[in-house]
Amino acid sequence: MIKEVIVGMTLGILIFLVWIGYNILPIFLLAGVGILCYLAITQRGLLGATHARRYCPAQRISFADVGGQEPAKNEVKEALEFIIKADKISKMGIRPLKGILLTGPPGTGKTLLAKAAATYTDAVFIATTGSEFIEMYAGVGAQRVRSLFKRARDTAQQEKKNNAIVFIDEIEVIAGKRGSSGSTHMEYDQTLNQLLVEMDGIRSDDSVRVLVIGATNRADMLDPALLRPGRFDRQVKVDLPDKKGRLEILKIHVNNKPLGEDVELEEIARETFGFSGAHLESAANEAAILALRENSPKITMAHFREAVDKVMLGEKLNNKPTADEIFRIAVHESGHAFVSETLIPDSVSHVTITSRGNALGYTRHNPTDDPYLYTKEFLEHQIQILLAGSAAEQVLIGNKSTGAYNDFKEAVKIAKQIIVSGLSSLGVVSVEDLEKTLIHETISEIIRNEEEKVVALLNENIDILKRMVEMLQKNESLMAEDIRSLIQEGLQCA
Repeated sequence: MIKEVIVGMTLGILIFLVWIGYNILPIFLLAGVGILCYLAITQRGLLGATHARRYCPAQRISFADVGGQEPAKNEVKEALEFIIKADKISKMGIRPLKGILLTGPPGTGKTLLAKAAATYTDAVFIATTGSEFIEMYAGVGAQRVRSLFKRARDTAQQEKKNNAIVFIDEIEVIAGKRGSSGSTHMEYDQTLNQLLVEMDGIRSDDSVRVLVIGATNRADMLDPALLRPGRFDRQVKVDLPDKKGRLEILKIHVNNKPLGEDVELEEIARETFGFSGAHLESAANEAAILALRENSPKITMAHFREAVDKVMLGEKLNNKPTADEIFRIAVHESGHAFVSETLIPDSVSHVTITSRGNALGYTRHNPTDDPYLYTKEFLEHQIQILLAGSAAEQVLIGNKSTGAYNDFKEAVKIAKQIIVSGLSSLGVVSVEDLEKTLIHETISEIIRNEEEKVVALLNENIDILKRMVEMLQKNESLMAEDIRSLIQEGLQCA
């Protein structure tokens, strides 16, 4: 009724203006501009529409599709039981969980866990990212938060479901600590406040139970108000997978790929320490691409080794170093490989002088176990391995090069770790209270002592080192068995 009255009055006014001879063209132009602005604002979501994505049922992912995260999966499943068994839970007087926060490095499977949670609970799944709530217009983010939760409830009611999961990736964008230098803008605070209000409004007796799942790799940035019980009740660590987890992930990603008989997934899992699930998926995919490029009917171990190097270091470079540079690179990498294999047997996977990414050569190590605690001896061995490249250049060529810059940088980092851990000659110390000159002198002492050990080791086995350099120049790469064979033959001859 009101709309009809407004339209009638507007038409009457326009007719009257035309009758008295008034030019109404500017009015039409102004109205047109207003309509265009309204449509643009509405399309961009400034009036409440969000860019949230609806999870397609055809893409359903179960917990079986998430490999290498057993502790995280078990913890998420336990939290989801509060939704699945809501009636039983309410009889026990238990408050259902309102939020689960997934924290961990990128590519470890946080989004997959959220999608698997939606499948496990047969819930509506609405996904969005923190950056989609931030605009230059005040109040827009808060309105989008309200619309997001409303859409989750409305969609669940339309599909006649009792549960809805709202997944917010990169949640640190809208949930940063209030008052910090990076989030002083009022728009950020309003958006976070609205999210806190919405989570507080989730009740166990709602017709649609909403569970908020947030994901971040910067949990230290989140506002404490969001992390308190009653909002994000559970914080689940989704960490890098261990060797067993990497094997599970590899099995998932090669399930639809034709593998050669020589492929050893356990060996690949052992050689990929520090890889996330995304890295492993990329390695399996790159191996398949390499096999296709060579018209090979099956993916071989050589394809996987090449793929792991590519994911780790990048594509091979076309620019070729000079003959002198190739010799120096071969000397440098042979030093790394020899010292590593001598100090820690079976620790080298392969060594190459093929340029990749920013690396002119590369020695890939093969940890037998995933180390999490380090002894002083282990750390000293790591420093010796890092210094071995430049030490080999000094022994065989008579000078060093800038190629050892990253090695030195990492060696200094490990030396600092020795000091901080109370394993140096300084004993247990408060690093903050030490003079910088004393720290520098101690680091120099540690590195100097380890370098002397490396130079002595290389001089004692210089014939083996020369033979390894010669073989590396000839073949461009040496596998673990070739390196061990050279060392054994050299020791026997000595």
